[in-house]
Amino acid sequence: MKSKRDIVTNWLPRYTGTKVEDFADNILLTNFQSYVNMFALKMGVPVNGMDRPMPNATSKAHNISIINYSMGSANAATIMDLLEARSPKAVLFLGKCGGLKKTTEIGHFILPVAAIRGEGTSNDYFPPEVPALPSFKLHKFVSQKIVEAGLDYRTGVIYTTNRRVWEHDVAFQQRLQAMTCLGIDMETATIFIVGHHNDIPRGALLLVSDVPITPEGIKTEVVDKAVSAQWSDIHLELGIKSLMELESQGEPIKHFKY
Repeated sequence: MKSKRDIVTNWLPRYTGTKVEDFADNILLTNFQSYVNMFALKMGVPVNGMDRPMPNATSKAHNISIINYSMGSANAATIMDLLEARSPKAVLFLGKCGGLKKTTEIGHFILPVAAIRGEGTSNDYFPPEVPALPSFKLHKFVSQKIVEAGLDYRTGVIYTTNRRVWEHDVAFQQRLQAMTCLGIDMETATIFIVGHHNDIPRGALLLVSDVPITPEGIKTEVVDKAVSAQWSDIHLELGIKSLMELESQGEPIKHFKY
């Protein structure tokens, strides 16, 4: 295997248990197995790759696949590299984030206009000066579906970090507030940057699952289960409908090659 294309074409099935050609043109990414299971149930399709690192399901009828890449920026970069073997039309990340503003409450949806690259992984793809941005036209489809569902959403900047346990660190919290970020997560900037590097249209629809800047707002297992029970199905449905709309319109997402 001499080229990157050779490697990712071999490795995508290795990580997912699914042949390259069996993936759809439109991809939902998540780090929750429950989303994959819900998708498979809604679409009446099997879950593949349960014995592999990245379980997945595909609806050929709707031309949509969903992949659980697990957690963290390293895994997010890996799946965005592996998906180069499929050259998808669009990749939409359905993730959760912590709200960093008093006005950002649990259950709110965020369409990030950009992400700050605090995770370090993306530095292997572009210099730090390159901004982590979504594909605007993909977010246009997502925003339309949110409005049609009678829901509200916020736009702003997400801070992406590799640091999982930081809620106790006052200095880190002050730094986040100084950057005026709307939310914090572990993958958005990586997905945007590696998508840019691999010429893959990409976006993110984030669900605020906790408000970690206050002690009472830090996520617990009880809170996470409650958020998932109330909002996960809506979150997934918005992702599915956005990609279905994109597929039916046949509208290209990316206009330029760099």
